Amino acid sequence: MTSLVPGPHRASHRPSGTVRPAGEPAVGLPRWAFVPAAVGGLLVLLPLVAMGSRVDWSSFASLITSESSLAALGLSLRTAATSTLLCLVLGIPMALVLARARFAGLDLLRSLVLVPLVLPPVVGGIALLYTFGRRGLLGSSMEVLGVQIAFSTTAVVLAQTFVALPFLVISLEGSLRTAGTRYDVVAASLGARPTTVLRRVTLPLVWPGLASGTVLSFARALGEFGATITFAGSLQGVTRTLPLEIYLQRETDPDAAVALSFLLVLVAVLVIASTRTHRRVR
Repeated sequence: MTSLVPGPHRASHRPSGTVRPAGEPAVGLPRWAFVPAAVGGLLVLLPLVAMGSRVDWSSFASLITSESSLAALGLSLRTAATSTLLCLVLGIPMALVLARARFAGLDLLRSLVLVPLVLPPVVGGIALLYTFGRRGLLGSSMEVLGVQIAFSTTAVVLAQTFVALPFLVISLEGSLRTAGTRYDVVAASLGARPTTVLRRVTLPLVWPGLASGTVLSFARALGEFGATITFAGSLQGVTRTLPLEIYLQRETDPDAAVALSFLLVLVAVLVIASTRTHRRVR
């Protein structure tokens, strides 16, 4: 009788997600792919290296710890964290609807959700201004109630959320489609309520996609400039985030602008690296 257990002469099938042993060749990777890959890597890395070479390291600490720099950095971190939380609250249901719901106009809705990805940020700022500004679609009614959003810290959060939300939605929607619904159906057949299925089954299954989308949203919010300056202005301690501070310092103190730019890069790298480390630990 022929054994069903694969012998040593047969190709073994490694489970998905396992690490390929060192020295094992990548299957199906053409050699020419390394050339454009290297060019692409240099295109990303060389500008960062060039910027780092222009940093005045002798006065780096004093440049990034000035009162205006610390205020801008603190505001950027607070507003980016708040907008990321808002992206999670709004983006998870949006991704669920786009991935699992079936109704007329779903493709159009998906296209509209992704519009901020292709819009210039300044156009997004103008759209927000005509929505929440003093004479905007909703802003005029809010003004009567004594609520003013434009040119406030709330405006910064809304601008960052507007440009960052699609990153979370598109990442999570892709993960939901890949995961499928078989485990959700099993949990529902055992009597679990839809919210329980979402919390105990669906979200844990798509955790890598959710984590990636969250990091992308935070990084995009942290670096947002165009929509913020158009909709929120540049008031120190209120709406002047770190990208706006870098832009202003570039005209008056180029050394400070370069130092703050390098600081922003370091913060972004640390956030992404910490998330990837957390995913490997899991």
